Amino acid sequence: MAKGFAGWGNDLYTGKRSYQVVPKIRLWLIIAAGVVVICTLLLFKPGLQLGMEFVGGTEFRVSGTDNTSQQPAADVVRDVVGGESAPKVTSLAAGGVRVQTSRLTAEQTQEIKVGLAEAYSVDTTDVSNQMVSASWGADVSGKAARGAVIFLFLVALAMIAYFRNWAMAVSAITALLHDLLVTVGVYAAVGFEVTPATLIGFLTVLGYSMYDTVVVFDKVRENTEGVLDQTKYTYGEAANLAVNQTMVRSINTSVVALLPVAAILFIGLALLGPSSLQDISLALFVGMAAGTYSSIFLATPLEVALRNRQPSIREHTTKVLTLRKAALEAGDDEGLGLAALSGLGAVKAGHHQGQGAQPRRKPRADR
Repeated sequence: MAKGFAGWGNDLYTGKRSYQVVPKIRLWLIIAAGVVVICTLLLFKPGLQLGMEFVGGTEFRVSGTDNTSQQPAADVVRDVVGGESAPKVTSLAAGGVRVQTSRLTAEQTQEIKVGLAEAYSVDTTDVSNQMVSASWGADVSGKAARGAVIFLFLVALAMIAYFRNWAMAVSAITALLHDLLVTVGVYAAVGFEVTPATLIGFLTVLGYSMYDTVVVFDKVRENTEGVLDQTKYTYGEAANLAVNQTMVRSINTSVVALLPVAAILFIGLALLGPSSLQDISLALFVGMAAGTYSSIFLATPLEVALRNRQPSIREHTTKVLTLRKAALEAGDDEGLGLAALSGLGAVKAGHHQGQGAQPRRKPRADR
């Protein structure tokens, strides 16, 4: 199985096997647009479930007991507050529960504290409480939004400076926004609470997605260097080879990164119950998966579509396709350039192994 996967990856790298990712730009854009629309609708209904840090309220923690039943805590809060607002009760892995309610008066807070101590057979000192102001959450979310905007601005500058290609910067930013919106949309769909840890996860997703996109774009730049000086393959074909060459690396990197995150998300959720670890792990899991998809199927095809609008690239593509058509009609296999991409992949593979690029020689008649 490993040999088969390694052989598949080697075939992709040398160009012996190729998936037409770039030419199917319309399909990927339709899929991306559909996902974005769905995620946008999810933000309105059911919407994001903001945690207490953002809406404000009172939190109680019961410790010193092995009892993690949630019903006694819910009953205590309802007896004091009534049916005005349903409390959120979470079982704690170390024992006890966490209770989150709307903002309470001092008298209501004391009554619930005493009631929780009686319900779980602990001393009142084992029941802690704290009040959280909604202004704190607003301050955190505001700083996170400013951080995201600054990050995207710096990414655009870095991409333009490093690749000297505005199309790559635009494509990378588009892919980042796609990944972020997908992550937020999934969060709204599953109903996980948005906490400060969630915001950290969202910002981390931007960094991971950026890394994966840069890896692919670096290979695109390598393959398309001097592309206008030859007539064997187009800019889009060289970029498509780059996507195929980095596909195995992207998959391997993503799987290795997703495995521990998945363990925290699914195993931790089943054994420990909801916690801040699950908040950040869901954002990372969805964001990493979306980042892998966008770097392969969205960023590079979009970059090629933008570059094809440039006169020099458009004229070169027309020239290559015209010469290829003429060679096909003339039955000139050498002029077809059908092995051009395979040859390009072999040259790059040889260079990667330290062998250097060896020019192809025509076979001698006496051999």
